[in-house]
Amino acid sequence: MSWVLSLSSWQLTYNGEGNQNESNRAGLNLPLQSLLTMAGELKYLIFNTDRGWVGVLGSNSGLLRTTLPQPSAQEAEQLLGDRVKDASRSDNFFADLLKRLRTYFAGQRATFPDELDLSPATAFQRKVWQLTRLIPYGETRSYTWVAEQLGKAGAVRAVGQALARNPLPIIVPCHRVVANNGKLGGYSGGVEMKRYLLHREALSLP
Repeated sequence: MSWVLSLSSWQLTYNGEGNQNESNRAGLNLPLQSLLTMAGELKYLIFNTDRGWVGVLGSNSGLLRTTLPQPSAQEAEQLLGDRVKDASRSDNFFADLLKRLRTYFAGQRATFPDELDLSPATAFQRKVWQLTRLIPYGETRSYTWVAEQLGKAGAVRAVGQALARNPLPIIVPCHRVVANNGKLGGYSGGVEMKRYLLHREALSLP
């Protein structure tokens, strides 16, 4: 029994007896995790803003995770999750996004049309997040509105759960989704952060 996994110029073979041979065309040896990491080209960046430290994780396929502002760089990095351990720091890779996030947290209008890598998410989560991205800056929609737009009027709670798992706050502006009764509803960064973001967006509108 044998199998072969090719990743670009890398090849992993297995002979069915517990022996592994990792090699590339130059004859170098690397473990499977390293091959997968290189294939994904994970990059990350931790940077300061007017509101605190923000972390970003992504690859050539798109953004995977962002954090809300944190008191320290270490806390921001921790919120990026375990995959940051396999990523390399890159200022240039996120240079434009860094500028826009700093602009946003300085209270000025910014847009985030960036490519996203939502492959770890369920189909329903992707639909909720993609629809949420369409909510204009400085405006809000209800959880019920999101559910109805998806053709699932009875899935209001499921919408809230999907937004609670949003790995890309600000890029996917789930803070713009509120309850029907005028209350803010939940937010992964806390209700006060949600109130602050909505207030700052409203102030920067013409």
